[in-house]
Amino acid sequence: MILNVERKTIEPDISVIEMTGRITMGSDSQKIEWGLAELVRENHKKVIFDLTKVDYLDSSGIGILMMCHAKLKRAGGTLRVAGARGMVAETLELTSVNKIVRLYPTPADAAQDFQL
Repeated sequence: MILNVERKTIEPDISVIEMTGRITMGSDSQKIEWGLAELVRENHKKVIFDLTKVDYLDSSGIGILMMCHAKLKRAGGTLRVAGARGMVAETLELTSVNKIVRLYPTPADAAQDFQL
């Protein structure tokens, strides 16, 4: 399945990158990197990656998530990951991504934590 990436906003200032499909090695995954680069250029500081509709994540997908985290952090922002479930959640925990990037059950939970 192709990876679809859609940008949304939770008012007033939280950007959400909603992904559907599989995050694997290949040109589709570059959409994530490009989407984040655009947000950084526009000076967005609060970003949520919504993985609710992602059903597969390989090692290159982990690499992309970590690279995006690092780029956003260097720009003074914060990345949250929401909605990971099943194999995707297990992969994030097995690779200790959850110790670097905070994971939330839903985008709304991640957005609420930004407000605190």
